[in-house]
Amino acid sequence: MYFVYSILLGVWFAVTAPFWWWQRLRHGKHQGVRERLGRVPERLRGSRGGVIWVHAVSVGEVLAVTAVVEELRRRHPKFRVVVSTVTDTGQKLAREGFGQENVFYFPLDFAFAVRSYVEALRPLLVVVAETEFWPNFLRLAKDSGARIAVINARISDRSLPGYRRVRRLLKPVLGNVDLFLAQTREDGERLLAIGAAAERVRVSGNLKFELTRKAAPALVGRLRAALNTGHAGPLLVCGSTVDGEEPIVVEAFQKVLRRYADAVLVLAPRHPERFPEVEKVLEASGVKFWRRSQWKDEALSGGIFLLNSIGELAGIYELADVAFVGGSLVPRGGHNILEPASAGVATLVGPYTENFRDIVNMFRREDGVRVVTTDSLAAAFIELLENDAMRSQLGRRGAEIFKANAGAKEKTLAALDELIREVRPESAGRAEPAPVASSRRV
Repeated sequence: MYFVYSILLGVWFAVTAPFWWWQRLRHGKHQGVRERLGRVPERLRGSRGGVIWVHAVSVGEVLAVTAVVEELRRRHPKFRVVVSTVTDTGQKLAREGFGQENVFYFPLDFAFAVRSYVEALRPLLVVVAETEFWPNFLRLAKDSGARIAVINARISDRSLPGYRRVRRLLKPVLGNVDLFLAQTREDGERLLAIGAAAERVRVSGNLKFELTRKAAPALVGRLRAALNTGHAGPLLVCGSTVDGEEPIVVEAFQKVLRRYADAVLVLAPRHPERFPEVEKVLEASGVKFWRRSQWKDEALSGGIFLLNSIGELAGIYELADVAFVGGSLVPRGGHNILEPASAGVATLVGPYTENFRDIVNMFRREDGVRVVTTDSLAAAFIELLENDAMRSQLGRRGAEIFKANAGAKEKTLAALDELIREVRPESAGRAEPAPVASSRRV
């Protein structure tokens, strides 16, 4: 099976490589190509005392595993924790959080590329965030003697049918995984349905509820001062918007401006390569706007602040009167609503939220988020801005729900500690983890 898979992967790579290279050069995303093809950077070599390899695809997964990585380092100081990502934005965030010397690009799933990293790192434990089921990677890591855990595991509505169709082929791949920690009972049942062994599946909760609060970026204070100087308000923050959403958001904001002439919208597109495209949308709208990259702390009022930067959005949510989380007005699966909700900000989201279905459904059931459509976005903004009690209640409920669902980090760490003790009992760290029984089996 692995031989056939590798042949098919090679054919796919040969067919798609020209387009892949063109896209990367077009958007300036040519970093990490050698690493992805199996060239291990020197900064990763020479590790002593054992390695824990954590793989997090992009920004969302990096944010989810941050607290786990930090605690693994604290509990097991003799081990080196390294982190791989696939996307450039995830790489940038991971390097800022974990140190450039500990972060690298995940190799393409060719045996020669994966083997280079497995032989160089010799990981004792491999931790995969969510659902990265790469056959050669899992097989070679397992053959090297490493324990493998998939944490914060989820099977989306979109991917489930495909996984079911290849269940017979997927089952031996999943057999390389020692432990699956599912976000919800439903995710656990879906893992069983696609071939995971029942004794290896537990429910530990969603790590995305374990946000690590860091000091607010300097931009937050600068924005606050500029808004005060311009006597601006209210402030709307629309984060993680994707292609097709910015015109909708801008049109809704134009309606807000008719009622609140001094209102300001902070608009944060999800993907950096789209910043120029979004600038054209703003220019065409006729609304006054400022670019984060060119802003010189001038007063803000009655316009749009384009956040064309990475890593500053989370802190800015705390300034908002109302927040909207993108990727959800068009069928892109949505993005994480927890950053604004945890800050106690009244939060709106569109109808397409299957990537975060459990979180959104939980918040909807308990009146902690409001779902809007393209046609109702402007009306929802205005209604919440005009009703202080309604806006305050929505934000308060979101913060309460977030606080009530904490705890996945400790369950995850307890299970990982158990795996570490199995592979190297004499170096299992000094901390006393919570009982593994706290993670429910499916």
